[in-house]
Amino acid sequence: MSDQGESIRFWQTAPLAGVELLSARYIEHRFAPHVHDGYVIGMIMAGAQRYRYRGAEHLAGSGTLVLINPDELHTGHKGTEDGWLYRAFYPDTGKIVSLLEELELPTAPMPAFGATLYRDPDLVNGFSQLHRLLESPATALQQQTVWREMMMLLLQRHAAVQINGKPGKEHRAVVMAKELLHAQLAAPPSLEELAAAVNLSPFHFARVFRRATGMPPHTWLMQQRIACARGLLQSGCLPVEVATQLGFADQSHLSRQFKQVYGVGPAAYRSARLER
Repeated sequence: MSDQGESIRFWQTAPLAGVELLSARYIEHRFAPHVHDGYVIGMIMAGAQRYRYRGAEHLAGSGTLVLINPDELHTGHKGTEDGWLYRAFYPDTGKIVSLLEELELPTAPMPAFGATLYRDPDLVNGFSQLHRLLESPATALQQQTVWREMMMLLLQRHAAVQINGKPGKEHRAVVMAKELLHAQLAAPPSLEELAAAVNLSPFHFARVFRRATGMPPHTWLMQQRIACARGLLQSGCLPVEVATQLGFADQSHLSRQFKQVYGVGPAAYRSARLER
């Protein structure tokens, strides 16, 4: 880790109301014994943290997942001289209840994590990417979808939650959703808005859509944006105009996404087409 001092960023993002987010580097800070009224899902990004939980001392090293159940006493301090770099989600219990209801699962008793410390690279990587996604100008559609996908994995793996079998096909709902997304490429509805429009729960809709198309709705949306960008570039539009018109965060965002699909940047693609 670098020699920079302690830093703390604490925030919430509107598409994920009910989930507090923390990105911090702690060195000398010591957490007194305390509880949270919701869950804690934390990732040690670098360094190490020591904490006491359920009567035992734990050392969480880099790349580990730290899970704390609601109302359970714990502490926290550095486990190495340089302290620890940390990202965490603090979903309130209502947010978890709503997820369980979307999955048509019982909400009492609430799920509990079996242990507190896990080496689970899939989940650490997935939650780290989601955390960064919630710092970025990503669409609400993407943020809400990835949140549900990650929580479903977490609850299945470490809280013994049984998710129902394969999603149905709901062909009409998928067709309607595609039409809605195509009509709003630049400012798409959130996952929750889209699911409400086709009369499915957000979790169920996301699973149905993925089964039908092989990809989550935000990825399908990006494919449509890029196809539309190609058409606009062919007609002579400048990349900066295309990025603005189709709701990309900026021109470099368009360039990255376009090059992933076509192997060439939008400016070079436009030039080649106009030279014909």
